Formats: sequence, structure tokens, C-alpha cells
Amino acid sequence: MKAGFLKATLLAAMMAVTGVAQAADFTIRATANSNENDEDYDGLVVFKNYVESASNGAIAVELFIGTQLCSKGAECLQGVADGSIDVYISTSGGAAGIFPYVQVLDLPYLMADDRVAEHVLSSDFTRTMREMALEDSGGKIRLMTIGNTGGWRNFANTKRRVQNPGDMAGLKIRTVVADLPQELVRALGASPTPIPWPELFTSFQTGVVEGSKNGITDIMGMKFPDAGLKYVTLDGHAYMGALWWMSNDKFMAMPEEMRRVVVDGFSALQQATFASPKRKSIQAYADFVAGGGDLYVPTPGEKAAFKEAAAPVYDWFKANVDGGDKIFGALTSAVADAESDINAGRAKDLM
Repeated sequence: MKAGFLKATLLAAMMAVTGVAQAADFTIRATANSNENDEDYDGLVVFKNYVESASNGAIAVELFIGTQLCSKGAECLQGVADGSIDVYISTSGGAAGIFPYVQVLDLPYLMADDRVAEHVLSSDFTRTMREMALEDSGGKIRLMTIGNTGGWRNFANTKRRVQNPGDMAGLKIRTVVADLPQELVRALGASPTPIPWPELFTSFQTGVVEGSKNGITDIMGMKFPDAGLKYVTLDGHAYMGALWWMSNDKFMAMPEEMRRVVVDGFSALQQATFASPKRKSIQAYADFVAGGGDLYVPTPGEKAAFKEAAAPVYDWFKANVDGGDKIFGALTSAVADAESDINAGRAKDLM
């Protein structure tokens, strides 16, 4: 894999230097509703470089960053379905209106760390979700891979240090409009308050909301400490999954050798998005603390208390979300397999 990637990269460099160009047989229009500082953009740059190089110019990838092609999850996914957009990245909340079971990624405290999450998202769990989405979209929308966008969700607020679920009582926590995040906030004794992302800074300033559940890079990138956000609890309740969708018509129209290039390109993209938040979060945490922020790491006992308080959300998900029981089973099975594989490998490495 490394040798193939190096060969493709060198070929791209040679083409750039010599000016050799080849008319593309296929063009992939890819969009991310973010900016060039985001992990989504990092992933797309890697994808574009790999696919164009490994296909020897037969596939061209055009990047549209921001809202040039679409601005919201449902609109963008409709674009994928009708063929006006070839590749789109969404959060689970952004796709939940069409594929509600993707909210399984927001279920709290099921994946312990990066190693487990990365193992799970590279397994048959993602293929199960792909099959469900293809069926529900009439064969139009294909899930290619699941990466990361922003690290891990942690509770943050403007009022006080949160060490256990009781400290959440009464806090107005910003959520997206999807049901699951609101159910989680209620289960922990806080008050869910759906607020559009662009309005969150002002909402912290005015007290409309007092907390959020975001990754540290988002918190610092949006300058939320300047709006009064001072307390972050590293409970790591959910891995911030990034779902990469592709027009199945566009994918299947390619010959198998080109489909293989695209699949391998998404693998490279996934690895880039796994790595990017790890690096960016180091400086983000340092800046948060340097600015007077309070960063709290729960003890194992406190973490167990959070998980116990959130447990009713699992039953709610299985009972109320279409496809919830099936995808919950797929996730928990994949987590068990990941933990077993990782523990076995670690034991060998310690010998």
C-alpha cells in the first residue's frame, strides 16, 4: 500500500513538472460545508491527490469547499441522489433526517478511545451502514467510509466544572435538532436547546445556552472562550464521525479498476481525517488552558457514572429509530471485536 501510494505521488509530481496532462475520463465533484482549516478539507486534499495520481489522470477531482453547491445535509444528500454532487461529507446529525440510524455514532460511551473507534469504522460495521443507506435511497447514495471531524465530543459550559452527571443539572446545553443528542442531554439532567451553529457564539454571550457538546478544535476555532465558555470536561462521550457519501450511479459507472482507485482513495482520506484532529487538538487544548480555561479529566468512577446515567438512551434509540436495533447490534458487536483484537495485539507487544 505504501509503495503504491509513493509511486502514485511521484507520478503526480512528474506530471506537474513536465506539464504532461491527460484528459480525464471521469470527474468527481466533491463538496464539504467547512473551510480549509478543517479535517474534512485535509481529507479531500489527500483523496484528490491519491485518486488523480493512482488513476494516471483518468479521474479528475474538483473540490468545492463551503456552500457553493449546497448548504445543509438534506439538500446536499439530495444533490448526491440526483447526481449534481458526487461526493459529500456529513456529520451524523446532518444525515439523520434521511438516514436516522446514523445517529448510532452519537450514542455515548460505547467506544473507549481512538484505537477502538478507528478499528470499528474500518470494519464491516461501515459496510452494514452502507447497505442500509443504499437500500433506503433506492440505490442512489453510497456510504464510502467514515472518518473523523473534530476529535471527540466533550461537555463544555460557561457556568461550572462538571465532574459527574449531577453537575449537569439545569444547564442549557446546545444540541442539533436531531432527537438523539437531545435525549442524551435530558438523561443527564440538563436542558437541550437546539441552536444553529452560526448562532452559538452569540447564544453563549446572551445566556440563551450555557453549554455545548463539541470537540476542542471546534471550540477554539469558533473562539467560544471569548463568549464565556470556560469549562471543558473530557468525558469523550462520542467520537465525531464524518460520513463520506458518494453518488452510487457515478461510482458504479466506472470500470472496476477505477472503482478500486476510488475505494483506496477513500481509505487514504479516512487515515488523514483520523490523524488530523490528534495533531490539531494539542495546540487547541494548550490555548484553551493558557486563556484561563478549566480542563477536567473525570476519574474512572466518574466516567462510569456518566455512562450509567446515559444508559436509557440506548433503549430509546433501539425502540424509536428506524433501523436502530440492527445498527446498534452491528456497532456493539464491532466494538467487542475491536477491543478483543486490540487487547490481544497489545498483550503480544508487551512480551
